[in-house]
Amino acid sequence: MSLVKRCRHSRTGGLPTLLVGALALATTLTGAPATAATQGTLHELAAAQGKYFGSATDNPELPDAAYAATLGSEFGQITPGNSMKWDTTEPVQGQFNFAKGDVITDFAEQHGQTVRGHTLVWHSQLPGWVGSLPSAQVEAAMTNHITEEATHYRGAVSAWDVVNEPFNEDGTFRTSPFYTAMGSDYIATALRAAHAADPDAKLYINDYNIEGLGAKSDAMYALVSELLDEGVPLDGVGMQAHLAVQYGFPYQMQANMQRFADLGLDVAVTELDVRMQLPADAAKTATQSSYYQQVTEACLAVERCVGITVWDYTDKYSWVPSTFPGQGAANLYDENLLPKPAYSAVRTALGGDDEGGEGGALKAQYRSSDSSAGDNQIKPGLQLVNTGATAVNLSDVTVRYWFSSDNGASTYGTWCDWSPIGCSTVTHRVAAASTPKAGADHYLEVGFTGGSLAPGASTGEIQLRLSKTDWSNFDESDDYSHGSGTSYADAPEIAVYAGGELVWGIEP
Repeated sequence: MSLVKRCRHSRTGGLPTLLVGALALATTLTGAPATAATQGTLHELAAAQGKYFGSATDNPELPDAAYAATLGSEFGQITPGNSMKWDTTEPVQGQFNFAKGDVITDFAEQHGQTVRGHTLVWHSQLPGWVGSLPSAQVEAAMTNHITEEATHYRGAVSAWDVVNEPFNEDGTFRTSPFYTAMGSDYIATALRAAHAADPDAKLYINDYNIEGLGAKSDAMYALVSELLDEGVPLDGVGMQAHLAVQYGFPYQMQANMQRFADLGLDVAVTELDVRMQLPADAAKTATQSSYYQQVTEACLAVERCVGITVWDYTDKYSWVPSTFPGQGAANLYDENLLPKPAYSAVRTALGGDDEGGEGGALKAQYRSSDSSAGDNQIKPGLQLVNTGATAVNLSDVTVRYWFSSDNGASTYGTWCDWSPIGCSTVTHRVAAASTPKAGADHYLEVGFTGGSLAPGASTGEIQLRLSKTDWSNFDESDDYSHGSGTSYADAPEIAVYAGGELVWGIEP
């Protein structure tokens, strides 16, 4: 990292840790997010912390060479989206076809990846014959299907989503041919059959909208507690995490993960994506990045959260637009297979910014928003630009704009009037300089409540304003950081700190 000046500088005051999002400007301003070839892949970063990072995939995508190259190199685990489901593997009763699933497991073996089998028992994507069976024959058909498929993939699959989506939103059991025939006992029966066929595989129950505390996750908690008490083979709970920026982040995700872990179960994030109403914009993409980062941090904080799988890594092959009309842009990579700000946010959460190579580097740009240097307000316009090769965690960043207090009150009011990243993400205060100098006895300190600034990206303009509480006039003409330019330009008289260390500018 190239610096104008490098020194240690203690920071005063703490910043909130709410993660409000990575900025959405990486692909629309100068440059695009860099790949991480020299920084470690997502899976390598996760593995360094005892986790895996994976992606779902599907057979029609694998002939796409560019797609397959990233799938095989960036991710350490893959989940077949459809090729192991019942309608594909046993379309006619007793006639099994594992060809498509074998393509996935062969790809994984060639690239040193583990495979999550998905899924043995699910109410959806069933061939018609299952629903037509007399109730008395359903258990035998289910057990036979599980036995045949789990036996076929024994040794090639490390974990199974044995039962998928057993609950309604209110926590009641979902109606299915299996529930109709056997009641909730079908779940224990399925787990026992899977364990008998593949005793070394980890066995999971998987569902969506159980990521946070609530009625549905409470129902899952009650179910798995009962199964464990009965000695049913069960190793973990899969939390799908199909999230959407318009619905808010799941309530207390980390605490919810931890309560399942406290039962002695593993937890896995199995199908992560974060969709939005189209078109995408800066605010939506910032929220999306924040959600990805918060999920990653929650998993890292829970020892028995074993890893994260995104539900395919690229918008090019996302399931979202066809399922939720008008929504999309849900994945870590765009339709051109380029990493998005959300990718940088995940890397930041995994500690990628510290992994060798050239790190993120910041510079401050400034313009004057005030036509008079002698009125009762100071109005600096600021923006930060990441000139480095990796994302910068903004919660570690502060900016200082120095000015002289002149006469009048010694207390101040500060405001953020507008910013494309949202003024709620920007903190601001006035502090007295520890070593007052002419033109610089106070400074406006600007910080961020969270987020990640991607390589080549800018925060965009942050319109700031300060005044003395008695609204007396300033004389900005000799202020250290003041300038008269009305267009943004590099500003070495404004200092930027990352983790308390000066990374841009010259202090007065």
